[in-house]
Amino acid sequence: MPGSGPRVGLFVTCLVDLYRPTVGFAAVKLLEDAGCTVEVPATQTCCGQPAYNSGDMADTRAVARGVIDAFEGFDYVVAPSGSCAGMIHEHYPKLFADEPETAQRAQHLAKRTHELVSFLVDVLNVERVDAAFPGTVTYHDSCSGLRELQVKTQPRRLLGTVEGLSLTELPSAEICCGFGGTFCVKYPEISDKMVTEKARDVSATGAGTLLAGDLGCLLNMSGKLSRLGSGTKVRHVAEVLAGMADGPAIGEPGRE
Repeated sequence: MPGSGPRVGLFVTCLVDLYRPTVGFAAVKLLEDAGCTVEVPATQTCCGQPAYNSGDMADTRAVARGVIDAFEGFDYVVAPSGSCAGMIHEHYPKLFADEPETAQRAQHLAKRTHELVSFLVDVLNVERVDAAFPGTVTYHDSCSGLRELQVKTQPRRLLGTVEGLSLTELPSAEICCGFGGTFCVKYPEISDKMVTEKARDVSATGAGTLLAGDLGCLLNMSGKLSRLGSGTKVRHVAEVLAGMADGPAIGEPGRE
């Protein structure tokens, strides 16, 4: 029951906050259903990854300090994004190598930080969800979650418990969609070729819905699928697992 388990700080992420708040609500539902007490620190901002990827270490450290302060004291920090969770878990400790006290706080935060679905399966030992989603889906493994946090089997395990859902594996599931944060801005032609190939692979599966665990990837693939005239809908995996996938898919007009 909610509140009987650990105290969790939800790192909402910039893209969820600005483009897809339903992912945040779905994350809260999943965590509370698993017994957690969930709080969303009002002072949280970006994880700092855009600045980090651009080589701006001064601003990255400034942002990271704010995150470290905002999430002090929680048993765990959870993000519905392998990218943001990977930034905190893998890169924060290295940012403060010349500041022992801050480095220790960063390391403590890193050890407590998890991607949402991985946290549910690997830490809370959630074996199934109470959700239904009729139809066939395919799944894209986002780079940071896969390579930095080893998120691969966890979403598939929980999706296998969703009533009515059938998963068709995407042959190129582990290949980058071309978003890569600032990569798509620095190298737009390469990025476009990558997402075009990804979109064609998605369409070839025949699945009605594409799922993933990172909103950046989902926005990128949704845009390309739409421009190619595909009817494939795009959703964050948390929305399906939480039983909150009855609203407009990513890129679709909102309801009046």
